[in-house]
Amino acid sequence: MTIDNNKVVTVNYHLSSHINDEAPELVEQTSSEHPFVFMFGVGQLLPDFEKNLLNKKVGDKFDFKINPESAYGLSDQEMIAKIPKNAFEVDGKFDAERVKEGEELMMNDADGNQLMGFVQEIGDDYVIMDFNHPLADHHLHFVGEVLDIREATPEEIAHGHVHGPGGHHH
Repeated sequence: MTIDNNKVVTVNYHLSSHINDEAPELVEQTSSEHPFVFMFGVGQLLPDFEKNLLNKKVGDKFDFKINPESAYGLSDQEMIAKIPKNAFEVDGKFDAERVKEGEELMMNDADGNQLMGFVQEIGDDYVIMDFNHPLADHHLHFVGEVLDIREATPEEIAHGHVHGPGGHHH
């Protein structure tokens, strides 16, 4: 059996990333005990990730790179916001416990949508937040192996995700 649409795929991989000529850093590593299990071709993964796994078989190894434009994009200055410091107050006092440079914070936009952002700078009366994806501008490098491939069940296809071990549980 080979990997294509509506197959449940189990892989083990090592993902590293880097910006331009920087040294690569480990982003994520799965293991045989905790592999990555997903349904192929349902649009939940980076298209280039799937393209590089298409038609592989159990036991096949892979080693591929994805450029930033095909991964999580390039940083967008419009995704960096200068927010009044009083937006981070709890009971009238700035939340210095939670709001620290480099911290990741969940916030809501004006429409109530949740956004994950990183605190870049804390000024006297503002906080600069970066809402770009943490891997924006990063070149990704995946090295791994296909551990298992099976047909997705009709229920998994209807729901658009894997059920059972390594997948979603209802």
